Amino acid sequence: MSWRPTYRSSKFRNVYGKVANREHCFDGVPITKNVHDNHFCAVNSKFLAVVTESAGGGSFIVIPVSQSGRLDSHYPKVCGHQGNVLDIKWNPFFENIIASCSEDTSVRVWEIPEGGLRRNMTEAVLELYGHSRRVGLIEWHPTSSGILFSAGYDYKILIWNLEIGDPVKMIDCHADIILSMSFNTDGSLLATSCKDKKLRVIEPRSGRVLQQANCKNHRVNRVVFLGNMKRLLTTGVSRWNTRQIALWDQEDLSMPIAEEDIDGLSGLLFPFYDADTHMLYLAGKGDGNIRYFEITTEKPYIQYLMEFRSPAPQKGLGVMPKHGLDVSACEVYRFYKLVTLKGLIEPVSMIVPRRSDTYQEDIYPMTAGTEPALSASEWLSGIDRDPILMSMKDGYHRPNRLVFKAPVKEKKAMVVNGIDLLENVPPRTENELLRMFFRQQDELRRLKEELTTKDVRIRQLELELNNLKNVSPNNV
Repeated sequence: MSWRPTYRSSKFRNVYGKVANREHCFDGVPITKNVHDNHFCAVNSKFLAVVTESAGGGSFIVIPVSQSGRLDSHYPKVCGHQGNVLDIKWNPFFENIIASCSEDTSVRVWEIPEGGLRRNMTEAVLELYGHSRRVGLIEWHPTSSGILFSAGYDYKILIWNLEIGDPVKMIDCHADIILSMSFNTDGSLLATSCKDKKLRVIEPRSGRVLQQANCKNHRVNRVVFLGNMKRLLTTGVSRWNTRQIALWDQEDLSMPIAEEDIDGLSGLLFPFYDADTHMLYLAGKGDGNIRYFEITTEKPYIQYLMEFRSPAPQKGLGVMPKHGLDVSACEVYRFYKLVTLKGLIEPVSMIVPRRSDTYQEDIYPMTAGTEPALSASEWLSGIDRDPILMSMKDGYHRPNRLVFKAPVKEKKAMVVNGIDLLENVPPRTENELLRMFFRQQDELRRLKEELTTKDVRIRQLELELNNLKNVSPNNV
């Protein structure tokens, strides 16, 4: 048997984390105290968005990335939701467009003006209603410009076509709350983890479950596709209640390829995968450290590299897209760390130490750019395309001339389980509940009267039909 050393040479072996100077941090941010297991933060090359504490309804703030320092206490907010905001995500192709979802059962799409907000924003470009319970997750399609996925506490995933502003598909294969969603590179497959302890790989256009794993020994919390490796990585808890990661073949979920215990802490582990460098970052909620690994196609598959340590616990993390990184500093990843106790957001850069000041082509391969490969209608018709790639050397300064156009829609009723979601948001007080109850009673009474009237009309028409049948033989 050939001997294989446990140590493996890697160009990312010495990657280290560097916290930005205090003047480049964002201070005085009223970060939400919500205990929902999400990041509450989204970043792109222009803006940093953070879910905030607010009285009555939900809100988040949008700060230009270049505008670091202490935040004014009266800084304007995006505050159109009537319930707590649970997730926010920037559109990968239109950097001024952000989507949010909330406890008020709605998904909303906002257009942030150039330079940031100057006053509170309450009017969304699109208001999307279709879930019957609160919406906990949203994800943009990785290659199509107008497709948005939302997962609610009604155990359903809705696919929204933003070109028309309506849901075009409902995925209804989950038996409990959906914990996370992840796409493969071209967006033809969707992986989900669910509270029913099952890991699923779904064909999103048809809603068909291609693979399913019953995770009894490894209770899955989060799942992420590993680029084009045809692998999935999940974080969860082992049968001994230790935090654990598992590697899976996306075409066979019967057994994980590899499992690795991390530690005995209780915080949720968030996985972040960089498909360009094949590096995996693990950050625990409430931890101060970020571990990073290299993923390979050969054993041992998951190679531990190093750990970034910090005394400040993180509530969530935002990730800067590749085209927003500082290439001159050999920065390969950047987190925006939410420190709730201090009201602070710290940028943490992952840097590959290099002596040369020239462009390092080996650590910056062609990466997914800011141009969509497909329109929403093309993707829905069954076409799949890989992302349009760009060079980090000169491509990331190219301006994007695309313009987001929201459909002009008339407000119409959307009824789910007998309740018009446009008129009836979930009641927040006892008085609101009573008003909704009496309104429903009036509606039931009206429908019963209408049904009785129609029954009478049906009997009259049946009698007239019988009379016609009796008359016609006599005429013959």
